[in-house]
Amino acid sequence: MRMVRQVLAVCLAVLMIAPMVNAQSHVINKAALDEAVKVRVSQERADRDAIVALLHRSDVRRIAAKAGLSIDKAAAAVSTLQGRELQQIASQARQVQNDLAGGASTIVISTTTVIIILLIVILIVALSD
Repeated sequence: MRMVRQVLAVCLAVLMIAPMVNAQSHVINKAALDEAVKVRVSQERADRDAIVALLHRSDVRRIAAKAGLSIDKAAAAVSTLQGRELQQIASQARQVQNDLAGGASTIVISTTTVIIILLIVILIVALSD
């Protein structure tokens, strides 16, 4: 009887340990996790920098002043953006920067509209948080 108990205890111990060993093989290692976090933080920083760079342009400041929008509030609100909102606004900011840097000597109405929309979206997001 004692031998049966020992065999049963060993079998149960093996059965309980086996799933734990198998589960450990699917866990991401620390180096890969650290690298993924660094990439994400770096991308978010680049997105925020793109938005802030657009907001600091003198022509954008003039447009915002004419529309009665606060560049300072919008710039402060950029730090609250995250996820998909941050990516979309940064993409639009880069597009406006490229349009202006690509030889556009004046801001046309469509660019002005995009700038105003970006400012309004940033302020709305800031107010909703």
